[in-house]
Amino acid sequence: MSGFGNTSRRGLSFYLLAAFFALFVLFLYGPTATILILSFQGPEGGLTFPMNGVSLHWFRNLFEQQAVGDFGGSFRRSIALGLMVMVLTVLFSVLAGFAFRRRFRGSGALFYLAVASLIVPSILVSLGIGLFFNILGLEPAWYSSALGAHLTWTLPFGLLIVFAIFNRFNPAYEEAARDLGASPWQTVRHVVLPILLPSLIGVGLFGFTLSYDEFARTLMTAGSFNTLPLEIYGMTTNVTTPVLYALGSLTTLFSFAVIGLFLLGLIALRRHRLRRSGI
Repeated sequence: MSGFGNTSRRGLSFYLLAAFFALFVLFLYGPTATILILSFQGPEGGLTFPMNGVSLHWFRNLFEQQAVGDFGGSFRRSIALGLMVMVLTVLFSVLAGFAFRRRFRGSGALFYLAVASLIVPSILVSLGIGLFFNILGLEPAWYSSALGAHLTWTLPFGLLIVFAIFNRFNPAYEEAARDLGASPWQTVRHVVLPILLPSLIGVGLFGFTLSYDEFARTLMTAGSFNTLPLEIYGMTTNVTTPVLYALGSLTTLFSFAVIGLFLLGLIALRRHRLRRSGI
């Protein structure tokens, strides 16, 4: 009977932590929710509350010819740049992970040099790469200088994640494959990479989302054509209608959709492995 009908009283610390967490969630998602709500303003609606009707007018207006802003072009450039950064981040991270499995002369210095860009202010990285291209007489562009600037941001994270994965990797799987006559390439292709694949998908998603949203490292390196974050920033001084909110809502939904697709891919991969193992 002692287990029924008794409710333990929560202390003051519980309510303080609960209030702090609620404020954190409000601070984190409140601005996004506000923009999402205001994007459904009526045709005569403005940039602030109160709402002047509810409609999809500004979403339709987003796909019409705009006096300022190149939504479609900047969106395509951001997607292309994000995909390039994603592929290169995964590729270089995996190669570095294999290379650093055995210590070599200067490996420590090389590692710290690779991750040092995390502590350098992003705007300084952008400025330095832009100036370097100008010194070489090259025109900065989103597919060259901006690509390099984004890799200075995504690659250190990819390296840290892959190094952590390899530290937990059991070399007995590779030894078993070699005992069965597998070549080094067959061991990597059929044993190591399938085991690492879920984590590598996470590295790719991390690289894509960091690049897709990056502003500071793109500011001085994108050249004549803006990516989506630069385009949105430029529109804040020119656009005075909720079409800007509609754009923000669509890009936020797109980000969630990308994350959802990756998660569905991981679930499908796990189910495929379970079927193959007969579980």
